[in-house]
Amino acid sequence: MAAANLIDGRAIAEQLHTETAQRIAALKARGIEPGLAFVRVGEDPASKVYVGMKEKTGARLGIRSATHVLPEKTSEAELLKLIAELNADKSTHGILVQAPLPAHINQATVFSTVSPAKDVDGFHPVNVGKLMLGDTTGFLPCTPAGVHELLIRSGVKISGAEVVVLGRGNIVGKPMAAILIQKAKHANATVTICHSATRDIAAHCRRADILVAALGVAHFVKADMVKPGAVVMDVGVNRIADPQAKGGSRLVGDVDFDAVQPIAGKITPNPGGVGPMTIAMLMQNTVRAAEMQT
Repeated sequence: MAAANLIDGRAIAEQLHTETAQRIAALKARGIEPGLAFVRVGEDPASKVYVGMKEKTGARLGIRSATHVLPEKTSEAELLKLIAELNADKSTHGILVQAPLPAHINQATVFSTVSPAKDVDGFHPVNVGKLMLGDTTGFLPCTPAGVHELLIRSGVKISGAEVVVLGRGNIVGKPMAAILIQKAKHANATVTICHSATRDIAAHCRRADILVAALGVAHFVKADMVKPGAVVMDVGVNRIADPQAKGGSRLVGDVDFDAVQPIAGKITPNPGGVGPMTIAMLMQNTVRAAEMQT
């Protein structure tokens, strides 16, 4: 099928990067260089890849980044001490602690130690609270903010739409619902969150004008779960075995793309849909943090 209904996340992320680069140039004209600190604990292969991609994009746009890599056995107290130092460093405008953290470190404690003003991931309880209250002075989590931006820039009507979010996680599901339910422009949707205890998930999905899949289950959304003409946003990142692929495996989304694309009104590919937007929103949050702090 032709790619007419594809939402091109890479192209829309580049639009955002152009806008972000202009804001960076304006900051640099005032003698301010936006600074982003990455903190990684241990050698998780996926975390190394994600941080590397974020660093590379930051460098391209003119954001100065510094990566702090701590050994797997680092104590929670040592990690919190580093975060306190970064909170106090005026040249660091944004702080990103890459998840997952080792099991002996409490992720919630770490996220709530990052200064809310530098919390470019949008995970601090203050920023989570601001999102719930509709207070736009906080930072939104990058992935749901990226999905929202894709919907807006693809001309999808959100106001009054029936939205079904698959997944109730703190990083995507809950904030996604909170963004779309606000009494605000590009929101005002009616949102249903489905999860592992939801009865007859397929029936909920078939009602959706906009379906956001963020469960973390490969190819969960099948053709018979999608209303013809619905907008399908695939957030999932799942590794499946594939003897034909390099390394014997490949990444796929939560949506059975080949089966669903002919039915959907618009759909994000995976990869190349939501992923690039997550990084674009992180860069935008970092620049906004620098603007607010100076």
